[in-house]
Amino acid sequence: MTDEQRIADLVELHQLCARYMLLCSQLVDDGWLEVFTPDVTYTAFGTLYTLERFPALLAAAPRGQFIGNMPVVEFDGGHRATGQQHFIFIDQQTHAMRLGWYNDEYVRTPEGWRIHRRSTTFMRKHGGFDSGSQHDPLAEGAEGATQ
Repeated sequence: MTDEQRIADLVELHQLCARYMLLCSQLVDDGWLEVFTPDVTYTAFGTLYTLERFPALLAAAPRGQFIGNMPVVEFDGGHRATGQQHFIFIDQQTHAMRLGWYNDEYVRTPEGWRIHRRSTTFMRKHGGFDSGSQHDPLAEGAEGATQ
């Protein structure tokens, strides 16, 4: 990979992650789905989600603003990469903050770089880390979920 290609790929990946946060914060219909591959898996709140379940995940989530840094990216050849991105989520109603990071796997597709796998880790006041509290009422193990 040339230096020019590496820089171009980093810029594209940074834009991809920023676009996800912007579109989630602004609730632009399902526009935020464009940042993922069709076969993506997203682990959040102890539950593995596929693309078909993403709208339910977002519908159950509190509204607010995502603020994130640029991901730290490691390339694995010319078509795969991994990254970590810290974020702050600020709840629109309470202004409570959630701190955490994403662990991502990216793949280059004909449409450009996309997120292929994503998992969320939250930082806790006591100094620990975990996958968060489930807020999707349909998730396995959630109160009121049907099995």
